[in-house]
Amino acid sequence: MENNEGSLTGKLELIAVKTFKNYDEMYKVVNFLNNTLKDKKLIFGLTKDSANGTVTISIYES
Repeated sequence: MENNEGSLTGKLELIAVKTFKNYDEMYKVVNFLNNTLKDKKLIFGLTKDSANGTVTISIYES
């Protein structure tokens, strides 16, 4: 995958993963964390598992 912007050079390192009961507005929390901590080279991901009713937050260092 080519990255012409140069903002993410190299690989992402997975720091932590945590699964919670589904919370409909969790994406707002993840968006807030990404916007607030981008200068610290942290990226937060969110995965929703509708079958199990859970969401998983992943934290990466770029």
